[in-house]
Amino acid sequence: MAEMKKIELEYLLRCSPGVLYSFLTEPSGLSEWFCDNVNVRGGVYTFIWNKDSEQSAKLLNSRENVYARYRWTDGPESVYFEFRIQVDDITGETALLITDFADEDDVDETKLSWDSAIQKLHRVIGS
Repeated sequence: MAEMKKIELEYLLRCSPGVLYSFLTEPSGLSEWFCDNVNVRGGVYTFIWNKDSEQSAKLLNSRENVYARYRWTDGPESVYFEFRIQVDDITGETALLITDFADEDDVDETKLSWDSAIQKLHRVIGS
């Protein structure tokens, strides 16, 4: 199996940490930008794309308005994706820090995928 490479991305968003957190953890929020639909049962989120493609992730840990960490149920234990909300004390800007992992060959594609999803999130929250 190929070596998984850690990817760390940062995006500035004009919204409060509370509003952003709901888009990162609630099915209704996630389905507006991350995927087409989300079902949650027992801490396991099933993300659905294009009605025929789905993938499940377990919410490993979260802290309201601060972060949420998920792990794909079909992936290695050490691989996760995390959303972390950071507010700059001076400017008051809200940043979304994303940590993800990808095969060495898929890093650029994974980054582009996140860029596209975050563009959609910007439109949804109106920032």
